[in-house]
Amino acid sequence: MRNKPAVRSLSAWAKALAALAAVIVFATVFNDLSITRNASARLYYLVDDTPECQVALVLGTSKYADGNVNRYYRARIEAAAKLFHAGRIRAVLVSGDASTRYYDETTTMQRDLIELGVPEDYIMLDYAGVRTLDSVFRAKKVFGLDRVIVVSQQFHCERALYLADAVDLAATGFCAEDAPDAHSLMMRGRETLARVMAFADLNIFDTQPRSLDTDERASRASR
Repeated sequence: MRNKPAVRSLSAWAKALAALAAVIVFATVFNDLSITRNASARLYYLVDDTPECQVALVLGTSKYADGNVNRYYRARIEAAAKLFHAGRIRAVLVSGDASTRYYDETTTMQRDLIELGVPEDYIMLDYAGVRTLDSVFRAKKVFGLDRVIVVSQQFHCERALYLADAVDLAATGFCAEDAPDAHSLMMRGRETLARVMAFADLNIFDTQPRSLDTDERASRASR
């Protein structure tokens, strides 16, 4: 008889935790679907169907994964080059993590675009695109762009467009080829969590982009 209050207390806590978990799951799924729905009418998959835009914002990622060329990276670079050669874009802003002289996504993207025939003079470099938020916000606030077409995989484009809306950057997305299903499922799970963070960045933390000057970073990278 003496243990009944303790049992009831534990049962109440279990119910409360279950209810909290249900709310978190619902909010996560709702946020994920809302970001997808928000971008759906602004995504393009074929070069010929893509409206012209002055600048493509190519979101960075590591060139290599598991000892091989990263399929996400290769697809983004090839997509940007195709858009340029088809006359759908006139310039490219490559934005990635260039934290050290030994890890520089931005310069790597520039070199590979040049190899695919995009002239160096038409490529702008953002060395401080460590996060998608940095890349998108800096396109507006540092590079002064009012309109871009984001080049990445569909799931990534959707989140980038959500972030672009927050800074009044008119953005569409060109969806580069995705990875095989098994790998995509793993990335999709990570993307769901990244969207939770994007929501928090905009609505809770008011996160601002990195303010590192591009010219300063270029000088450091050349040392």
